[in-house]
Amino acid sequence: MLTKRPLGSTGLMAPQLCIGTSAIGSIPGIYGYEVDRDQALRTLRAVFDGPIRFLDTSNGYGGGESERRIGAVLREIGGVPADFLLSTKVDPDASGDFSGERVRASLAESMERLGMDHLPLVYLHDPERITFDQATAAGGPVEALVQAKEEGLIGHLGVAGGPVDLLRRFVNLGVFEAVITHNRFTLLDRSAEPLLDQCAAAGVAVLNAAPFGGGMLVKGPDTAPRYAYRMASDEVRQSAAGMWRACEQAGVPLAAAALRFSMRDPRISTTVVGITRPERLAHTLELAALDIPDDLWAELDKLTPPSGTWLR
Repeated sequence: MLTKRPLGSTGLMAPQLCIGTSAIGSIPGIYGYEVDRDQALRTLRAVFDGPIRFLDTSNGYGGGESERRIGAVLREIGGVPADFLLSTKVDPDASGDFSGERVRASLAESMERLGMDHLPLVYLHDPERITFDQATAAGGPVEALVQAKEEGLIGHLGVAGGPVDLLRRFVNLGVFEAVITHNRFTLLDRSAEPLLDQCAAAGVAVLNAAPFGGGMLVKGPDTAPRYAYRMASDEVRQSAAGMWRACEQAGVPLAAAALRFSMRDPRISTTVVGITRPERLAHTLELAALDIPDDLWAELDKLTPPSGTWLR
């Protein structure tokens, strides 16, 4: 599962697992808890010293704190290791500006924080914050990213966001080589199916983030009633409860089934999993290595709610 393989048609090589770092930047408003700097640095040191040689971040995570913490560890170890892939994303500023000029500034900020003068893979992050026409207009963020790639500042371009139909429109532009979808392809939501099919046909890499739905598929709906950062609907919580019981009867952690669900799909290049403690690295690998009985997959499929019902 950690043997590197082609990341779509980018020419980059990546393992099936990638470490996500949004919570590393400490965003209690989303995750409900803080991550202090010392804990974050210990976690990042474990990641760079560990077997998962792929890490994803963003300019906007924690107001840039995720990148600053990553950059601090990179300076300790002398830069990004030769066998390690690090990706980031461009974000609007605090005022909401997501213009081409802002994209340039976002890239410069990321490079300064990370201590890098070339970024191998950069995503347009959550483009749903502006309209598609604004994103693709002359002088807009897409054009700025393409120009930065032509200038050699960026190796490859991706788009990362939520709404599936919007991501599909960006893929149709033909300039993006990778897509991150989050919370739309899990045991509880299969709405990203059309996007996965489209990317597979186009040779675009799919990175599937948040396979645990923000925690519900790890802790169960009683302990974690939110899905994708919002309170889940009754239908979704009932489905998750049924999945918890089915996994319990099979002797398999629900978290393992949730992770393996993403990793077993041949259309998905890499599954992105966030961690905030060093010990979670080994735990993630343990979950990823577990075999799931075929009859459990069949039972979980029956329990999947209709797509689009995960919000209250």
